[in-house]
Parts: sequence; C-alpha cells; structure tokens
Amino acid sequence: MLDDRQDAFGHGMIDYLNGKSGAEIVERDDGLIGPNGGPAIYFAAYKKWHPLEKKAIRYSRGKVLDVGCGAGRHTLYLQERGHKVVAIDNSPLAVEVCRKRGVEDARVLSVFEISSALGIFDTILLLANFSLFGNPERARRLLKRLYQITSTKGSILAISADPCAGDDPDHVAYHATNRAKGKMPGQLRIRVRYKRYATPWIQFLLVSKQELESILEGTGWKVEKYVDAGTPQYLAILSKRTS
Repeated sequence: MLDDRQDAFGHGMIDYLNGKSGAEIVERDDGLIGPNGGPAIYFAAYKKWHPLEKKAIRYSRGKVLDVGCGAGRHTLYLQERGHKVVAIDNSPLAVEVCRKRGVEDARVLSVFEISSALGIFDTILLLANFSLFGNPERARRLLKRLYQITSTKGSILAISADPCAGDDPDHVAYHATNRAKGKMPGQLRIRVRYKRYATPWIQFLLVSKQELESILEGTGWKVEKYVDAGTPQYLAILSKRTS
C-alpha cells in the first residue's frame, strides 16, 4: 500500500473529483520524462474510452475482479449492468474516490497481494494493467495465482502493447539497453509525479503478442483471441487450458 507522499495517482484523482486541476508527469529511469494522460482519463465515460476498452468490457461475465481500478470507471459500468465486481488498487486515495463514486466493493490491495481470500471470479480485468506484472517471472507467478481464483471457464481480459512497434529513438535506445541486460525490451522502470507527490519506482511490462504467449507457457492460460485497434495496443482474451 502506498503512503500519502507516494500516492501521486490518488492525489491526482481526488483533486479531479473535487474540481481541482493538475498534471501527472511520468519519469523513466533513464531520465526521460513526459506528461501522462492526467486524472481525467480515470473518470472517462464509456463513450470516451479507448476502442479496445469498449471491446474488452463486452467480454466480461459473471463475477469480476477489476485489477488497478483507478477511479472505478470499469467497475461502475459493470455494476450498472448487474455484475458483482471487486475493485482493487494499491492507492488508498483511488479507493476512496471509487467509494465516493458508488463502487460497492473497493479495496486497498496490490496486485501482488491477490489471494483466494478474495473469492472466485469469472473475469479478471487487466485493462491497460497487464503492465503491472513488472517482469516475465513475476507475470508467470501472478498468472498462476489468477488461475487459482478463477472459475473453470474463467477469463482474463488484458490490454498491452508491442513496445517495439514504433521508431522513437529514445524508446529504441531503451529497448536496446534492456536487451543488452538480458531483459525483455518492454521492461520499464518508471515513477509518476503529481505536484509534490511521487510514486516509488515501479516495474512495468509491455509485451508483444509473441512475448505474451511465451510468458503464458506453464501458467494454465492460453490466448483465446486477439482484438486489434490499428495501433501497437491490443486486447488479449485469455482462457484456461483444457489439459
């Protein structure tokens, strides 16, 4: 759980909820900095969602676990359609925002603290949050854990992006450095700043489709279907292997 000084995401969200403005800045460990989308994206109505999010949410069924729920937009959408949803985030202020906006079951919990104590789910939402797995080894461990807390026909809805699809020289150089260190190109180490708040350094993981399928080996999950949007981003619908 983040302490107050580390909860840059949460402070941005609660300020936005209270009508205040501010900008999020993302800093990468090679010194690259740039603006993030800002808190408004966490509150966006369905019509303003990314096309992949709109497509992904249609595959939700049964009881849902919303991982990295932010301000609760996906959870609220599903609640309105009769789903039981447990929303989790490691930001205490984000969870406070969720509760104020009407999320029925929002909990301060990191993706790394997911356990059978949460119950059994039919759908796991990782909408733009597959990156939270951090590195391939951690991803495999967490995927195995998600296997244990999902029903027989459980699914994971995960959005990621091919990190090498573009030609930005700053990113190309970063990917090359990662490869030289024996890492996947899309292993990122970043932190987010908002006003005087800063998150700890976070490991993020962006993967190509081929890299995703390599990570899935031995976890009990397989790619059921890919959905593309004409960009480096893609939706992977994961289902349980039958044998």
